[in-house]
Amino acid sequence: MKKVVVGLSGGVDSSVAAYLLKEQGYDVIGLFMKNWHDDSVTISEECPWLEDSNDALIVAEKLGIPFQTVDLSAEYKERIVDYMFNEYERGRTPNPDVLCNREIKFDVFMKIALQLGADYVATGHYCRKGTIQNDDGTETYQLLSGKDLNKDQSYFLCQLSQEQLSKTLFPIGELLKPEVRKIAADNNLITADKKDSQGLCFIGKVHLPEFLQQKLKPKKGVIVEVPNDAAQFSITVPAFQNEREKLVFQAEKPVYSETDGKVVGEHQGAHYFTIGQRKGLNVGGTKEPLFVIDTDVEKNIIYTGQGKTHPGLLRNTLFIKEDELHWVRPDLALQEDETMEVMARIRYRQPLQAATLYKVGNGLYMDFKEKQSAITEGQFAAWYSNDELIGSGVIS
Repeated sequence: MKKVVVGLSGGVDSSVAAYLLKEQGYDVIGLFMKNWHDDSVTISEECPWLEDSNDALIVAEKLGIPFQTVDLSAEYKERIVDYMFNEYERGRTPNPDVLCNREIKFDVFMKIALQLGADYVATGHYCRKGTIQNDDGTETYQLLSGKDLNKDQSYFLCQLSQEQLSKTLFPIGELLKPEVRKIAADNNLITADKKDSQGLCFIGKVHLPEFLQQKLKPKKGVIVEVPNDAAQFSITVPAFQNEREKLVFQAEKPVYSETDGKVVGEHQGAHYFTIGQRKGLNVGGTKEPLFVIDTDVEKNIIYTGQGKTHPGLLRNTLFIKEDELHWVRPDLALQEDETMEVMARIRYRQPLQAATLYKVGNGLYMDFKEKQSAITEGQFAAWYSNDELIGSGVIS
């Protein structure tokens, strides 16, 4: 009998994942990850992990499976929280959920599961795993989007490797959310009507500015509004010798200075803000809402523009450095000067966008057919072939 360790989070999705695996005849163990108890940094006023671990225990007892809690807070602090602080300090916007999956659930947690003798680790993610049988007898694993496209979580798993996928199961990937809730209700699982968790992976809601202020001290600076009339963006477009020159040019962010606009307010630290952000600026009196179009953490200036269609928010092209490029399918990886037509997204829940990948020596350009709003350094771009996520990388 194959042994599976399920990451029981105290939510309905992982509860049903455990139930389904038991029904399928697996030897199932439930493990709850405790990821935070650092008194020097308060992540949330609430303490959801206590309630969540209790719900996970009740589900395990109902299903008749062994259950234990593992404390991964030291690894979580080092690999996720410290990384977040470092990225924000650099003026980048990290995605802790993607990192949590790569570094915690499918690395630290997976190693613990394998030490317990597990053949697989299972989670309640809305995605699917495919297996391709190769001619030489080996197998290639596919990361496929979940059947419930409203809930598809493949993006959050965009940094997984073949090795990690080989030992992973996604039991609810073929189900729609209402079907998952019905299975939980039919089997009297306590989590059947529980709200979906929000916020940071396995920790709960985080009020980001307050969280960041504990390590990144407030520092008063100015908010500059850059007008969105075309004159401000009438950058002379050079005559390009080739496609690469054009991509390099398009991937460059506009560089702003205080003389490009007028000071309209003050802020408490440029490193608390991210491109595309609207809330927290506290500047009124504009015809359209102000959005952050750039941050300068060196000079501690926030540049803003009015409206969602401000030219400073929109770009066609992004770049991913070679050392931040990851292929879920290494067999499909592009070689230098090769191109690939893909569907891509630059944030969770974004509808897939048509794009072309261009591989160069020091990384990869992603050129979208349509302009994209708020391409943000530090976030992950992920690309798909049909419903298969084949690669991802950190936006530079």
